[in-house]
Amino acid sequence: MFSGIVAAVGRITALTPRNDGTTTVRLTVDAGSLDLEDVALGDSIACNGVCLTVVDKQPGVFCVDVSPETLSCTVGLAKPGRINLEKALCLADRLGGHLVSGHVDGVGTVLRFDPVGDNRLLEIRAPAALAKYIARKGSVTVNGVSLTTNTVENADFTINLIPHTLEATTLGAIQAGDLVNLEIDLIARYVERMLSGDASGSQKENV
Repeated sequence: MFSGIVAAVGRITALTPRNDGTTTVRLTVDAGSLDLEDVALGDSIACNGVCLTVVDKQPGVFCVDVSPETLSCTVGLAKPGRINLEKALCLADRLGGHLVSGHVDGVGTVLRFDPVGDNRLLEIRAPAALAKYIARKGSVTVNGVSLTTNTVENADFTINLIPHTLEATTLGAIQAGDLVNLEIDLIARYVERMLSGDASGSQKENV
């Protein structure tokens, strides 16, 4: 479990086939300023909002394995580049954002990224199936960053990004037309399940 408060911006430096008969790839990630001292093999780190398991670690560097399914359902992991990083929460940690599972629900499209003083107005079109989960002044995770929506119209929603968020995450480099990982509010997912009365347990798997 995560909070959506990005701890550091890292960089994928290499993608290497596992060569074990599968199409899984291993990502080597420069952790940047992320402290890896308390990270053990098997721990989870959110990479651009995707919960991944640490399979190798060196000073300042960690490796994760990514399946073809994950690569096909997310963005930002299929090539070298900057990514948002957050270590899994401890029970005693402060929840500065909102509860984030690290399971991407869909990929959205950036419609605009306009300056408003020192801030930026970010507008995203979510997949139609996610529209009902996104509410005005509610929480949504974009590339692993916990954000609050300003306006919602059908599947389009806007977010105001303050200078700190622009500097501390990869969102400052975003452009219209870019694709972003989206995770809906975890609470909304459970509320829908309870209200639907569906006890079958048949739900589409998320990444």
